[in-house]
Amino acid sequence: MLRLLRFLTAGLLFAWAIAPAQAQAPRGAGRHHPKPQQETGFLNRTIELDGVTYRFEVYLPEQFRRDDRKSWPVILFLHGRGERGSEGMWQTQIGLPQAVRDHPERWPFVMVMPQCPLPGYWTDPGMLSMAIAALDQETSEFHLDPERTYLSGLSMGGYGAWELARLYPRRWAAIAIASSGVFWSYEPERWQQLSTLPAEYARALGRTPVWLFHGSDDNIVSSRQSELMFGAFKASGGHVRLWVYLGLKHDSWTRAYNEPELPRWLLAHHLNAKAGAELPALAERLLIPLHPPALKLTPAVLDALAGEYTDGRGRVVATLFRQGDLLYQKNTHGEIAELAAESKTIFFYPNGSSLTRLTFERDAEGRVTSAVFHDDRHEEHWEKRAAASGR
Repeated sequence: MLRLLRFLTAGLLFAWAIAPAQAQAPRGAGRHHPKPQQETGFLNRTIELDGVTYRFEVYLPEQFRRDDRKSWPVILFLHGRGERGSEGMWQTQIGLPQAVRDHPERWPFVMVMPQCPLPGYWTDPGMLSMAIAALDQETSEFHLDPERTYLSGLSMGGYGAWELARLYPRRWAAIAIASSGVFWSYEPERWQQLSTLPAEYARALGRTPVWLFHGSDDNIVSSRQSELMFGAFKASGGHVRLWVYLGLKHDSWTRAYNEPELPRWLLAHHLNAKAGAELPALAERLLIPLHPPALKLTPAVLDALAGEYTDGRGRVVATLFRQGDLLYQKNTHGEIAELAAESKTIFFYPNGSSLTRLTFERDAEGRVTSAVFHDDRHEEHWEKRAAASGR
C-alpha cells in the first residue's frame, strides 16, 4: 500500500512539472492556418508632405495580390469642388469611384484618389505636389505599371488634371477629363489668355491621347471650355476626342464614367514605345443625345402593354396606362412618369435617366407577360397581372 501511495505521488509531481511547458506551447501547434485574406477595395491611406499629413483613398481590385508580381495599371483621379475636405473619404462618393462601385468588373485598375483640403484648389502648387506624391507612394508600394499610368478629373479636379498633364506630359498613357477646362472659375482673368492658353497645353501634350466629356447645357463650367481645348489639339495635330452630351448640365461625369468604352480606351494606350508607333493625329467630336428618338406606336400596341405589374412577391409595383398616343407608368407612391418607345419592345423615360429602360417580354403567341426594369446598376423582373375576366 505504501509503495502504491509513493507511485501515485511521483506521478502527480511529474504531471505538475510538465504542465507549465505545455501551457507555454503555441496554440494549434502542428495545425495548418491559412494566411489572412488579401485586403482589397477602398483603403484609407495617408501621406506626409512638408510637415502636413493628408488623408486619401486607394482602390485595389478584388483580384489584386501583393505577392503575384502582377503589375497593375493605375489611375490618378482628382475630385470636384464639392468633395474637398480632410477626412480622406468624401472624394469617393461621385464620379469615377462611384462608377467603380457600380461596375467593378469594368475597371481593372488600381486607383489613387487624393483629397484637396478646404479652402484649397487642385491648381494650387502644393495640392498638385501632394497629388503626385500620393501617386508615387502608391506606385512604389503596390508595384504599379508606369507604362499604364492614367490621369482623370472632373470639374475642379479637371482643372488640376490639366495642370498635371501640362507639368508632367510624358507620365500619362492617356487622359480623361469631364466638365472642365483651363479657364478656372475662381480666376476669371485667365480668359485674357484665350488666344494662347489652350495651345500651350496642346503643345505640351503632343499626341498623348485625351478624351473630353461635357454637358451641352453646363451652367457651371461652360462647354465652350472643352470646345476650345478640342480646337487647340486639332490645330496642333494632337489625338483628342470630345463627347458633348446634349441636354446635360454640369454633371456629365456620371454618364462619362458609365461609358463601357472608357476603361477599354484607357487600357488600349501605353507609354512603352514597343507597343507601336506614335499615335496618329485624331480629332473626334460627337454630339451624344440624352435619349434616342421616340417611335410613335398605335393605341392598340400601347393598350397591350397597359396593366398592373407585380414583383416576385405578387405586390403591384407599377401600373401602366395609355392616354391618347402616350404611355405612362404610375408607381406605388402615385408618381407618374412618361414612357417613350425606343422600339416596340424597349421603352425609355424621356424625363428621367438616359440609362434606364423598360423591356417587355412576350409569350409564343405575342401576349405581353412581363417587363424587365433595368438601369445601369441592376434590374427587376415584373410579371404582368392577368386582366380580370368580365361576367
